[in-house]
Amino acid sequence: MVKNKTYKIQDNPFIVPTDDGKHIAEHYGLATDGNSNMSIAHMVAPPGWSEPFQTPDFDEITLIVKGKKQFVIAGETIILKAGQSIKIDRYTRVQYSNPFDTPCEYISICTPAFSVDSVHRE
Repeated sequence: MVKNKTYKIQDNPFIVPTDDGKHIAEHYGLATDGNSNMSIAHMVAPPGWSEPFQTPDFDEITLIVKGKKQFVIAGETIILKAGQSIKIDRYTRVQYSNPFDTPCEYISICTPAFSVDSVHRE
């Protein structure tokens, strides 16, 4: 009798196609294992990268691994550096960017899982 494994090692994340130079590798979530409850992705934002303001339908935790990342939340500009993290509640209007001279590497965890339909961009 073969016992089901109680773990899964992810060594082939889904690489999300982008046109802005940002690298997104989803390790777990809708695109990789169909999990709609949570997604986790490793990301690298190049220098000068930014996204438009958006209001997601999910909570998002961002953990900065290297570099710095800028967040604009309710008119407040927040800059996080390596070793810092932030949790942004769902339905919060936010803008993400890397206006700095070096790439920003970070981990993003979304609950429920990220999907294109759950992000409302301006």
